[in-house]
Amino acid sequence: MLLRIDDIGASSKEFEIYSKKYFGFGNFLFLKYLRHFKAWGKYSELSLEDWKNISLLINKYNAKLLIGVTACWVDKDSNLTPFPIKFPKEAMFIKNKVKEGSFKVALHGLTHCIVGKHKPRLFTSNRKYHREFWDYLPFELHFENIRKGKQILDDWLEEDVNILIPPGNVYCLKTIKAAYQNGIKYINADNAIKHEYNLKIIDSKNQVCFHDREIKLYGVKWLKKILDDNKEEFYDFF
Repeated sequence: MLLRIDDIGASSKEFEIYSKKYFGFGNFLFLKYLRHFKAWGKYSELSLEDWKNISLLINKYNAKLLIGVTACWVDKDSNLTPFPIKFPKEAMFIKNKVKEGSFKVALHGLTHCIVGKHKPRLFTSNRKYHREFWDYLPFELHFENIRKGKQILDDWLEEDVNILIPPGNVYCLKTIKAAYQNGIKYINADNAIKHEYNLKIIDSKNQVCFHDREIKLYGVKWLKKILDDNKEEFYDFF
């Protein structure tokens, strides 16, 4: 069983604000920010100390961790900052663990969102805008986002990043074509799409997939329980 964490470096943790309560009424004005109503953000990025604690557990259980990194943080003014610049200490730690072999990085989108539509809304959810590869978006956007995101991760890690994890499992044939043309060999998602390209879709249904949010909410003890429950089942990266 593969262990996978998503949303590293994604500003969705800052701007994806919505509620599922009371048939959407929880999205009214300030309500979606309150603990009882909110379904996702806000929460903070994993700190260097968080990563050290995660790494200690991964090594203790002789496991491997696939990390879905969003290449750029998108701020409130739609400016993009590459992950290794926005979070340099955390980026250096992850890079060292990749070189050691216990971590592997996959591209989790360039932005994780539709830039310019990513900020919270007054009366509705903005969740749909925190998915990057919708079919209604032009192929050129799929292509450029994958190209730019992959280049940022390749340059940072000094190796070929060839796995794409589509944010929210949202992707389409345009995404597959763009990924293939940019050297992606694997798409890791829970919904396979038939295609004609020399690219493999790896089903995530039998993987342990979680978000950085779980670590921020419940601490590394949450991850320890996952590892305890599955310690005989982990396998290496594809």
